[in-house]
Amino acid sequence: MASPLDTRMMARALQLAREGRFWAMPNPHVGCVLARGATIIGEGFTQPAGGNHAEIEALAAAGDAAGATAYVTLEPCSHHGKTGPCTDALVAAGVSRVVVAVEDPNPHVGGSGIARLRERGVEVEVGLLAAEAAAVIPGFLARMRRGRGRVRAKLAMSLDGRTAMASGESQWITGPAARADVQRLRAMSCAVVTGVGTVLADDCALTVRAGELGLEPALAARAATRQPLRVVLDSRLRTPPGAKLLDAAAPTLVCHSEGAHVPGHLAGVETLALGAGAGGLDLDALMDALAARQANEILVESGPRLAGALLAAGLVDELIVYMAPALLGSTARPLLELPLAAMADKVSLDIKDLRQVGDDWRITAIPGK
Repeated sequence: MASPLDTRMMARALQLAREGRFWAMPNPHVGCVLARGATIIGEGFTQPAGGNHAEIEALAAAGDAAGATAYVTLEPCSHHGKTGPCTDALVAAGVSRVVVAVEDPNPHVGGSGIARLRERGVEVEVGLLAAEAAAVIPGFLARMRRGRGRVRAKLAMSLDGRTAMASGESQWITGPAARADVQRLRAMSCAVVTGVGTVLADDCALTVRAGELGLEPALAARAATRQPLRVVLDSRLRTPPGAKLLDAAAPTLVCHSEGAHVPGHLAGVETLALGAGAGGLDLDALMDALAARQANEILVESGPRLAGALLAAGLVDELIVYMAPALLGSTARPLLELPLAAMADKVSLDIKDLRQVGDDWRITAIPGK
């Protein structure tokens, strides 16, 4: 039975888990606290892929963990990957009790870590602050449970729902605080997806830039150490030579139609042929390809056509809309290309969060299923 002390310790473990949100991917960012009674003797969070898991970091900090309780936001692993099983390390250190927030749905774990600890005589409790812990790693849990990560579409619009002038001019609808917020979204993402139309119009780089994150220096430096995969949907391979997306600042994947000739200037980036889908490339196949690359968090930064197609295909889990206090007028471009014929066809949204970001407003909404 969880006590108020247990809840307080797990809340601290959740704080630690969030510390790894910018660099642990594709691993889930996990926090661990080791305590004897009310005294914390060690704590840690997941390091970059190939580095220590949270439990190992906490054990190293504690030195002597005999008789301690470990509070872990995700079930300790019991298999050999790039590192050894955390369950074995906890047992070897003499930890007598483990409190787990969420059971790991990874088929390589899936309750086996909990079972292994119990087999070794360790008391295990599961489910403390489970909802809060799941909210820290939604993309990982989604990929484990349904085979693809969480997809979030970022959009910026005026108060009258427009994203660009009729000419295509769109920079800048929102202010610097909103743009810094988008940088943080990128930093938490495994992949950033856009369309070739956006590349041609904006020559976007889609990189994480430490100086634009609006974070304290150590956290900003940590966030900028891992760049997300840049993904361009370019069926006819129109991405031009010299495009910023083709530089060495971050990895890039250019997706194109089957049978398309790959020009020489794309030799330095990965390319992927996809089959045809409704109005363009096969978006389900794209999600499968990203899942194969262990992409937990997928951010879409595109124009209205691709965003609308993903929404229509039921592939958007969350809309993040930045609304500027400005009017662009009736000839400006709409938020989404989403032709609907009748009121019955409308897409209902569940508004999860509404907050001011600088002079703009950020709306977080879940599309109705």
